Amino acid sequence: MSNIYESAATTLGLFNSPCLTKVELRVACKGISDRDALSKPDPCVILKMQSHGQWFEVDRTEVIRSSISPVFSKVFTVDYYFEEVQRLRFELHDISSNHNGLKEADFLGAMECTLGQIVSQRKLSKALLKQGNTAGKSSITVTAEELSGNDDYVELAFSAKKLDDKDFFSKSDPFLEIFRVNDDGTASLVHRTETIMNNLSPVWKSFKVSLNTLCSGDHERELKCTVWDWDSNGKHDFIGEFQTTFKEMKAAMDGKQIQWECINPKYQVKKKNYRNSGMVILTLCKIIKMHSFLDYIMGGCQIQFTVAIDFTASNGDPRNSCSLHYIHPYQPNEYLKALIAVGEICQDYDSDKMFPAFGFGAQIPPDFKVSHDFAVNFDEDNPECAGIQGVVEAYQNCLPKIQLYGPTNIAPIIQKVANSASEEMHTKEAMEYFILLILTDGVITDMADTREAIVHASHLPMSVIIVGIGSADFSDMQMLDGDDGILRSPKGEPVLRDIVQFVPFRNFKHASPAALAKSVLAEVPNQVVDYYNGKGIKPKCLSDFESSRAFSP
Repeated sequence: MSNIYESAATTLGLFNSPCLTKVELRVACKGISDRDALSKPDPCVILKMQSHGQWFEVDRTEVIRSSISPVFSKVFTVDYYFEEVQRLRFELHDISSNHNGLKEADFLGAMECTLGQIVSQRKLSKALLKQGNTAGKSSITVTAEELSGNDDYVELAFSAKKLDDKDFFSKSDPFLEIFRVNDDGTASLVHRTETIMNNLSPVWKSFKVSLNTLCSGDHERELKCTVWDWDSNGKHDFIGEFQTTFKEMKAAMDGKQIQWECINPKYQVKKKNYRNSGMVILTLCKIIKMHSFLDYIMGGCQIQFTVAIDFTASNGDPRNSCSLHYIHPYQPNEYLKALIAVGEICQDYDSDKMFPAFGFGAQIPPDFKVSHDFAVNFDEDNPECAGIQGVVEAYQNCLPKIQLYGPTNIAPIIQKVANSASEEMHTKEAMEYFILLILTDGVITDMADTREAIVHASHLPMSVIIVGIGSADFSDMQMLDGDDGILRSPKGEPVLRDIVQFVPFRNFKHASPAALAKSVLAEVPNQVVDYYNGKGIKPKCLSDFESSRAFSP
């Protein structure tokens, strides 16, 4: 059995995809044994990453002379991808004082893990294994920290007073435009306020804009602000302009009001006593922290992974080699490949590594009634399996005991996971997010109920991944994936969030399992962030969460 698991799991490799974020890794070691009685070791840690089964060096720390418990100042910066298994190896070497290369180095031990394990625990401590995988007394601690990006938003509110009057029969109708000045001297429009009609002292509505959009994260980047008098023919009259920076705007965060003279350069040249064309006032400047996926993961949010497997008769008799459920001694079937590819990623974000596994569409013992949400291990009180390998074993053990039947109803299993997610929602904390992986060989027969269940689930901390197994026509399934439009319940209620991702396995039949995992999981980080940010739920403070909790291999 383990051959099946390992043959699929070991093919997971590194792929190019848009980087979600960058993570800083800090390294410290404890209890390094002396190389000899006369001198303490001169330790150095080398970080290696696995690609296509091969380890290659990414970076290394400085050498710290004569230390048995070094804390390295060197920080490793690595790209982080939720949807991939990123295998890391930390090697500790004793570098002789007269040679910084590895030729003269003594290998003191190594630790292997995935980047997902480090970021999910935030602080990972493990024993360093020597040659032959024997554990010594020395250990290594790796701490992860997300490199802060420019995902934050800023809320701004402007008003003006005593603006020039550009209209003969009424007062000006002013609006304000804010431009970011780019490195090449061009200007990009950041925001245009609404027009306030017939008012020389307008108060514009507050607005929110990301710091990336406002100033590319550069607080000293020049911003050009222009005030216009709106005309219905589109030929707006120029009132005046001013330049500022976000650094200057931030002074309004303390409750102060900042104001600028609105200048018309032509009037400045022509009119001797010209002072300005009015004043523009910043009345509000507030930074809104947009929490990232890693903020929630590092704050202790666990990914609760559940799998549901299609046991309808259309899969074919499992004893027949043509069946989609046929168990080959060394070649995993498509169900197993998809399960392992996605499960391998998710298990790093679940501390107990226990995964509920359900089946649907089969007649089950003892009375052989059709069930659409039975525990694959036949323990309804505890449907959890130990690790992805436990799910694989439960799947294989249950096949001879059930009768494949039908129909293909998935609404009951979505509702079952939604019930758990609903309990989590009421805690109003970011502690558990649920991912349901549904593996099915055909178009579902309870489409109306499924749409209803998905619309309900879109209000909960959960996502649904559906992988189509085999060669059926899955065109009707695409409607569940909101990419083509907004999914609605039969009553017309739209989904609150796009939480469904559907892919046919055949699109990845000749690719690595990692390509499938990357495709179906790439949207999950944004779905997690959209849910918690939309609810105004912040990550738990890291002080509230025991980041150095025991690591379960």
